Amino acid sequence: MNASNIKGYIFDLDGTLIDSMPLWYNVDRIFLSEHGVTPPNNISDIVKKMTVEQSSKYFLDTFNLKVSQQEIINRIEEIVAENYRDTIPLKLGILELLDYLDSKNIPYGVATATYRTLAVSCLTRLGLINRIKFLETCSEVGKGKEYPDIFFKCAENMKLSPKDIAVVEDSLYCLETAKNHGFLTIGIYDRSSKSDWINIQNTCNLTFQSAKDFLNYLVIG
Repeated sequence: MNASNIKGYIFDLDGTLIDSMPLWYNVDRIFLSEHGVTPPNNISDIVKKMTVEQSSKYFLDTFNLKVSQQEIINRIEEIVAENYRDTIPLKLGILELLDYLDSKNIPYGVATATYRTLAVSCLTRLGLINRIKFLETCSEVGKGKEYPDIFFKCAENMKLSPKDIAVVEDSLYCLETAKNHGFLTIGIYDRSSKSDWINIQNTCNLTFQSAKDFLNYLVIG
């Protein structure tokens, strides 16, 4: 793949632009510990593909909690919102990468499974909200990234064909969806996807250990 032919980029948010995966790894543990439950070691694997509605019902059914499902949802969302608003950092090299794309007038935006309010609060604090061309969320599109709808919506925003767009992600199933529907794919390593890294390398047009490595590749050519 010749990177100079890429006319636009779709960036994932969590684990790609921002270093938020440790929060998602720990939020369920934080919540359960608050209610006197010792979290199972595999709790993250159990709930990682669940919505907050599904995971809250799972907690209620499995751990016999003395709270309502809505109270569980509210507390988890509160923990997450505080971190998106106040503490989650950009991943290494992202700012420099986006500076480079801006210098080349290459459009980019964000496609995320995270709620818009969380994404906006984080991107605003980090100074990116006015730099991205679009922000699309799975909840607003109506389907998760196992379906291509959100990527096609992003392509419409840029008025570009999938073959001219690179989807930049850290998650295997998202990259597989994008590739299977005609998009170029760039995998960025995140420790949360360590177990999938070999498959990500086999799936993508390009893979990099960090955004800094990706930028070096673009600059060198």
